[in-house]
Amino acid sequence: MVKSTKAQIQKDEMKLLAELQKNSNENIDTIAVHCGFSRQKAWRMIKQLEANKLIWGYTTVSDEKKMGLIHFIMMLKLKGIKTEEKDVDTIISRKMEESAAKLGIIMETSAYIHGEYDWILTFTAENLTQAKKFSDTVICMYPHSIQKITMMQTMIFIKKHYVLNPDRKMLKEFM
Repeated sequence: MVKSTKAQIQKDEMKLLAELQKNSNENIDTIAVHCGFSRQKAWRMIKQLEANKLIWGYTTVSDEKKMGLIHFIMMLKLKGIKTEEKDVDTIISRKMEESAAKLGIIMETSAYIHGEYDWILTFTAENLTQAKKFSDTVICMYPHSIQKITMMQTMIFIKKHYVLNPDRKMLKEFM
């Protein structure tokens, strides 16, 4: 049996990851066929990617509008150079997510970013009022750290989580 080179292993992993990003719910046999791998190789690689934490988990792409929800993006600009350690601990502990859930907010993404803003949150809410209450809650949780919050409503996703929106032609209604 020929050992694969490190470069070939990385290439195979990227091929497998691309296939999983298209539809991680596909059965292992189909994923393996699309990658040109045996079922066993695909399964073994997935388990290795999970063990190495290259794959954090699996998700479902849902249509918020059909669920009666609105998708929002919240961008936060932090004050100063150094954020207070207790605020960082609060972010890590996911207390904000718990507060959001109490308001009926479903957090999708929370990320520290580079650019004009420092932090981005994406979430769904039933309406703008609920989203604004969440914005106020975030300000109350981090009163000494937040300089500015900008919130935007997502009108339509063309692509979400690597998956094309089957209703993307609805963009014409907005433009």
